[in-house]
Amino acid sequence: MRPVLFTILGFDVQTYGLSKAAAALVAAWLLGRAFERRGLSKDSAHALVLWSTVWGFVGAKIYYLLEQLPSISLHDLGGMGFTWYGGLLGGTAAALVVIRRHQLPGGIVAGAVAVPLTVAYAIGRLGCLLSGDGTYGRPTDLPWGMAFPNGVVPTDVPVHPTPLYEAAAAVLIVAVLAYLGRRWAPVQVFGAYLVLSGLARLSVEFVRINDPVLAGLTQPQLWALVSVAVGGALVLGTGRLQPPGGQPQDHVVPQTA
Repeated sequence: MRPVLFTILGFDVQTYGLSKAAAALVAAWLLGRAFERRGLSKDSAHALVLWSTVWGFVGAKIYYLLEQLPSISLHDLGGMGFTWYGGLLGGTAAALVVIRRHQLPGGIVAGAVAVPLTVAYAIGRLGCLLSGDGTYGRPTDLPWGMAFPNGVVPTDVPVHPTPLYEAAAAVLIVAVLAYLGRRWAPVQVFGAYLVLSGLARLSVEFVRINDPVLAGLTQPQLWALVSVAVGGALVLGTGRLQPPGGQPQDHVVPQTA
């Protein structure tokens, strides 16, 4: 594992940070193309990714610090230590603001962001794996168990490489969403994203080391159940609104200047 990918002019380029930057750039490119196919401004897509990323990191950091109360240390305030669901809340809030300011159709945008968001998540999780940031799972004697002796959070004991599990699951989710995107309404596609990503996180938590907080479930698992419930409601509720035999419309009339 390589927490520091390379050094240039005395500055260490961190694998973790580079992966997050790459995830944002790829998401912006994918969302820009998706917006153009739907007659929306590519600049709006880039603004959506930019501000969702910025406030996503803010939300992820705040959520992580709240989890560490009351014993926050200087290490917690540093560059590492983020919580995915805090990032999701912060990023979603920022996205809603951008959608309103750019007068974007919320349902169309929801369907368009599903695949870019999943691809970005996969890239980010690969960064977690390469940096050995401590998000790996419990010790295991399975053939694919991995040790992280040089990771940010080192371990010499083979453990479940859960970031790799999540990245692999994200690839499968992208394939399913791409298939559904040609058949379902945009809001249903976003609902499917919430269901599939929630199920993936719910499953991987069984081999991670987070402590249970309620009914034997960890905090990420409880959030995952919320994601599945909301996503299921969007899929089923939107499906009932579709005309019988009708094809979902995922395009809009291009906006005038």
